[in-house]
Amino acid sequence: MAFLSLSAVAVAQDDYVTEKHSVSTNSFWNNWFVQGGVDWNAWYGNYERVNGTSKSPFKSFRSDPGLSFAIGKWFTPGLGLRSKLSGVWGKAVFGGNSDENDNTYWMLNEQVLFNLSNMFGGYDEARVWNLIPFFGAGIARSCTYNRYAMGLSVGVLNEFWVSRRLAVNFEIGWNRYESDLCGVTTAVGKGITNHPNNVYAEVGVTYRLGRKTWKQVPDMDFVNELTQSQLDALNAMLADERAENERLNNELASMQEVPSAGDSCEAVTAKVSVFFNLNEDMIASDKDLVDVRDLAGRAAAAGLRVKVTGYADSATGSAGFNRELSRRRAEHVAYELFKMGVSRDRITIVAEGGVDTLVPPPYNRRATVEIIK
Repeated sequence: MAFLSLSAVAVAQDDYVTEKHSVSTNSFWNNWFVQGGVDWNAWYGNYERVNGTSKSPFKSFRSDPGLSFAIGKWFTPGLGLRSKLSGVWGKAVFGGNSDENDNTYWMLNEQVLFNLSNMFGGYDEARVWNLIPFFGAGIARSCTYNRYAMGLSVGVLNEFWVSRRLAVNFEIGWNRYESDLCGVTTAVGKGITNHPNNVYAEVGVTYRLGRKTWKQVPDMDFVNELTQSQLDALNAMLADERAENERLNNELASMQEVPSAGDSCEAVTAKVSVFFNLNEDMIASDKDLVDVRDLAGRAAAAGLRVKVTGYADSATGSAGFNRELSRRRAEHVAYELFKMGVSRDRITIVAEGGVDTLVPPPYNRRATVEIIK
């Protein structure tokens, strides 16, 4: 019931998403883990005010090595649950004689884990270090004195991942128990209230079981918004193409001759766009040159002037960088026009720098070619 109570439904994400904390939950049988470790633990209590013993946790009369084993599951990248069994050797601190204080015990705690690295930094499959505070409650038994007690636990777990499934752990924690778990009250006197405490530092390993990652899917609101923007831009381009086709059909219907350089009729003004990749001045696709070649043929035959205007995406780069980039893009297209037969002195180059006139922003990485009077 404790495991099922922590199950939650999360929203999904993908490369499109700006919300880095949102992932989809996995099935119940995924994201399990097991842990094993060795520790150095020390016992102390409020009853010690009467015997004047050293408070150092490193004194042999109050500390011993120990072992631990745990199994758990992450329900989300930030929220998990584990059952931890630890103990074997400990000290009951009757006094400064280490041999008289030996106490064999075990403690079983159910603990809630909070992965702060994922909670605040967002889920990152490649993250090496995870900071995981925890708290819980459980039961302990002193095998030496045949006593049981309920208690609370709190601590911090540090995971350092050395492979996709294996991590090295460093953990520090504190356990507080009720009643005379260590039998100290009987030894010291019934008039003293005893609340045994256990502190420990532990080194161990974590091994992941089953699926260990979290599936990321697109934020549909973001995708829908992006898709609509792309459709708007494509519709605008389609409208331009239709207008150009209509103009060409009218020319064909009237059987007009291509105007000469001295004709007074208006020159063709339809623009042709050539697109570029991010921060580049080489044309992204040779297919863009098909329409440029047709336009160059008409301009060369009629001796008309051609204007090439370069643009950059204002969302990337500084204003100065974008101005220079747009100039280089325009010059590259002008060189292609020259190779297609347009005289250099009839090509005008304009650099507009960074703009944001088209959506999505990558469409602004372009140069336009048009015939002018």
